[in-house]
Amino acid sequence: QVQLVESGGGSVQSGGSLRLSCAASGHTRRPGCMGWFRHLPGKEREGVAAINSAGSAIYASSVKGRFTISQDNAKNTLYLQMNNLKPEDTAMYYCAADILGCSWLDPRGYDYWGQGTQVTVSS
Repeated sequence: QVQLVESGGGSVQSGGSLRLSCAASGHTRRPGCMGWFRHLPGKEREGVAAINSAGSAIYASSVKGRFTISQDNAKNTLYLQMNNLKPEDTAMYYCAADILGCSWLDPRGYDYWGQGTQVTVSS
């Protein structure tokens, strides 16, 4: 059983920055992919960024150039550096692990999810 614990959310003004962290434990093999997703009530969960075991990353067009995903394999921790935040980035952010493959930004392929951390951006 894989446990994922997010941290680093908060409230910032438009143009500000936050760094989200996701500590992973309980896995016996490196996941094929780790991803960040966000969700607003009444909307579908949206893939924000994902990174595979080789370090290749992909981003949603809405965050490209502003967000950076990275991982520290020694610490089993996933990060999301978010710069130039906008009010439309306000959401609950989740990290997820795709153990056997890499579903990139498709949430349906992910096996384990964290509890989420709230990001609120005010104008």
